[in-house]
Order: sequence, then structure tokens, then C-alpha cells
Amino acid sequence: MKLSDIFKPLDQRNFDVWHIKSLLTTGMGVFTDGYDLSSIGIVLAMVLSSFGITSKSPDYTLWQSLVSGSALIGAAVGAIIFGILSNRGRKTFYGIDVALLSIGALLQAFVSTPLELVIVRGLLGLGVGADYVLSPMIMAEYSNAKDRGKLLAFGFGLMWGFGATTAAAIALGLEALSVPTNIIWRVVLVTGAIPSASVIYLRRKIPETPRYLARIKGDVEKFREVVRTLANTDIHVNKELKDINSFSSYFSKFWKTFLAACLLWFLFDIVAYSGILFGPTDIAKSIGINNSAIFQFVIEFGFTLPGGIIALLTLDRIGRKPMQTFGFFGMAISLLLFSLLKSSIPATTALILYGLQNLFSQAGPGSVSASGMLGVELAPTKVRGLVQSLTVASGRIGAALTAFVFPALFNTYGESFAVAFLSSVAFVAAVLTLIAVPETKGKPLEVSSQEDLIVQEI
Repeated sequence: MKLSDIFKPLDQRNFDVWHIKSLLTTGMGVFTDGYDLSSIGIVLAMVLSSFGITSKSPDYTLWQSLVSGSALIGAAVGAIIFGILSNRGRKTFYGIDVALLSIGALLQAFVSTPLELVIVRGLLGLGVGADYVLSPMIMAEYSNAKDRGKLLAFGFGLMWGFGATTAAAIALGLEALSVPTNIIWRVVLVTGAIPSASVIYLRRKIPETPRYLARIKGDVEKFREVVRTLANTDIHVNKELKDINSFSSYFSKFWKTFLAACLLWFLFDIVAYSGILFGPTDIAKSIGINNSAIFQFVIEFGFTLPGGIIALLTLDRIGRKPMQTFGFFGMAISLLLFSLLKSSIPATTALILYGLQNLFSQAGPGSVSASGMLGVELAPTKVRGLVQSLTVASGRIGAALTAFVFPALFNTYGESFAVAFLSSVAFVAAVLTLIAVPETKGKPLEVSSQEDLIVQEI
């Protein structure tokens, strides 16, 4: 009997209430991630202005980068810490991540200097990084094989965007009420504590994942109990299921695949976070939209949401690899056309070209790499937490890098050069996906990660 046969009752069951519960429990954390990471882009101009930092200030670009990038740096650190800890239990630390998010969000209301805000958002980032590691793993290890792609795409791709748009809605509402800007940005940032706090209890109460119990803890009886709960069936296993292989044995065999997953999230976040952090300000103003929140609404409902719907309909049918390749190529072409034509076309057309890169993004890499799909599907159970932490940290490093590089390119060489640079990054990522990523759609995790090849028989 192959290892994957042990998990067949989980992989072959139909979509059920446990999937919905998992989606809600994990999705609200991702909603908070989207809210926290994008809200700073929406209110960034207000934040800097309230501290007396304007575009004419000599240190404007530095503070722009530090304030927008500090949570991303914290997320890279948090990902590594909680990725290592995850082998002591997926559930053990689930809830701590959103508690960190809640505390970090609340503290933002009390900062009195930009440096304090940078530090607080670094703390918030620890929770973001932890959530990006734990949530995709837990959802994937609960999921059935045929619906895993759409569950991850919805729970991480679309929920992230819904969080970002909620931040924009709150900002618009406060502006409509003529609330002072130095109050608006504090309210917008601190409200991120609400959705994260709402799922702390739920996360502490979910059962441990069956794959962790079987392959890492080696608790066969508890494994059987959880399978009975999730799949309403019993599994008769008499042999030891605990994985005794070393970390190095997995990395020596699969390091190229792990590295590709890391590089792809790194490259994606360089492109994506330039838009998340600076699209509502720099790009929006360049095409005549002076309200960051309105720009966020247009991008989300005009382009990102349709792209997410495409991902839901295709990832489990067409596959991860073709959709991510298609998405990256689409992003590269859209950004290149925007860069070359923007100065000679109407503002509406320029907005469409820029928006299309968001559609292609969400239809492909935004729902594959950025949902953590590659890290959890390509890594065997024992090293899944560590590999996922490395992919998340790679993405956050790419995002933090773009927080410094994109405004520097934009302010030094102009918008056209900065956007063309992003286009070239997306093109490289498309080629890398095409040559380095195996297809995982519809496969049990033990097959997609090649864990079955290491453990031939049970």
C-alpha cells in the first residue's frame, strides 16, 4: 500500500461543511493580511503628511519605503520562525498568528512618530508571516484533492483582495464624513484588528491536521480519530506512519523544485507589491485619479475579482502551471504596453492596460504562488512547514525590496522605466514557471510532493 492510499478517504471525499469551516477560519486571517498590507498604501500619503513629511522633504522616499515595507520585513522573519515551529504542531501555533495581527493593528493607533509606526508594523508583519505559513498548510492538509486549488485560490487570492477593498471602503466612508486625515489613517489601520481577533477562538478549536498527526507526530490513534471526524470513515493502519527521513534527504532530492517555488513568489511580489503599495498613489495620480480608495475599488472590482473568478474556474481543470504561465505573460505584456503607450493614449485606456495586469495576476500567480499553493503542494509533509516558510519569506523579501526599489526607480528614472522594469520581471517569472514547475492539479499531496517516491510501501 502506498502512502497516498492511507489518505484516500480525505482526498476523495466530496466538498463538505469541514471545507467551509476551514475556508472561514483560514480565510479571515488572509482577509486581515490583505487589509493590513494594502491599507498602508491607501493611507500612505496621509500618514507621511501627518508627520510633516511631504514629497518635497529630502527623506520622503526613505520614509515612504520604511513605512510601507516594515510589515513585509517582519513577515519574512515571522514566516521563518513559524515555519520551523510548525513541525511542533500546525494547530499549536494557530491563533497566535492572528493574535499578533490584532495587537500590531491596535498599537498603530497610538504611534506618535514615523519610526514608532515602522516598529509597530514590523510586529504586525510577524503575524502576517506566520499566517502565510500556517493557513495554506492547514487548508491544504484538510482539503480533498480535486477542490484544493479553488479552496486555496478563494481562501488566499480572493479573500486577500476583499480585505484590501474593505480598507478602501472604510477610508472612503471616513472621507465622506469629513473626518480629519490624521484621524482617518489611524482608524483605517487600527480596524485591521477586528477581523483577525474574530477568528482567534475558531483557530484554537480546530482539530490538528491528519497529515501532521500521521507523518510528523506519529500518533496513529489520533490520526484515525480526526479522519473519522472529517471523512466519516475509519482507517485500519497497524504500521508506524511517522516519517523518519531527514530534512537533508528531502532537500537533496527536491531542492531545485523548492528553489523554483521560492523564486517565483519572490518575483511575483516584486511586481505585485509595487502596485499594492504605490499604485493607489503614484500610478493613480499619473492617470488622473487622485483618490487612492477609489483607485483600489476600480482595480479590485474591474480587474482583480474577475481574475480571481477565472482562477476558481480553471486551476482544478486546466492546472496550476498553465494558468500561472499565462498570468505572468499577461502581466508582462500589459505592463509593457502601459509603459510604452501611456503618454499617448487616453487616461481610461491607460487605466485598462494597468488594470489588466491585475486581472492576469489574479487569474494566475496571484492565485497560485501568492496563495502558498506551490510551497504546500510541492513539499513532503515533514518539510512542508520549512519549505512554505522559505517561499513566504522569499515573497516578503521581494515585496520589501520593491518598497525601496520601485519608488527609487519611479522618482529617478520616471514611471515608464519603473513599469517596464516590472514587465521584465514578470516575463522572467513566466519562463521560470514554464521550465521549472511540475503540475499538481488533482493529485494527493503525497503524489504532488513526490513523498510517495520516498516511502514506497506502508
